[in-house]
Amino acid sequence: MRAGIGFDAHAFAEGRPLVLGGVTLPSERGLAGHSDADVVCHAIADALLGAANLGDVGAHFPNTDAWKDASSLDILTKVGAMLRGDVVSIDASVLLEAPKLAPHVDAMRKNIAAALGIDTGIVSVKATTTDGLGTVGRGEGAACMAVVLIDLR
Repeated sequence: MRAGIGFDAHAFAEGRPLVLGGVTLPSERGLAGHSDADVVCHAIADALLGAANLGDVGAHFPNTDAWKDASSLDILTKVGAMLRGDVVSIDASVLLEAPKLAPHVDAMRKNIAAALGIDTGIVSVKATTTDGLGTVGRGEGAACMAVVLIDLR
């Protein structure tokens, strides 16, 4: 068994959709980034790559034209195909002041599971705020931390 930890954060930007866990959320602004800036998928992808000792997201998906505005679910699918083992569990914590994520968590879990070809029951997505502290608390952006466990057999 191997564990991996991933983290991603992006600032908010006007004129972009807010995509988290592959779900486009109702919001007046999205996250700035080269791809769709989905911090949930990026953190999970980085955790999976780390657990498998395969480097990081930036090494495999550089900010070149090939990945401009790419769906992070597609990135997650490609990471899943690189793994030499089975995903045992995924636990992601999203740090965001608004909008509320509770109505969208099940859709996020389903998207992540489908991208990786795994059961939805082993994917956990949670949301929290920072109670006004830091860049997330001031509403300047969003972040996600993820922990994964893979069985390399």
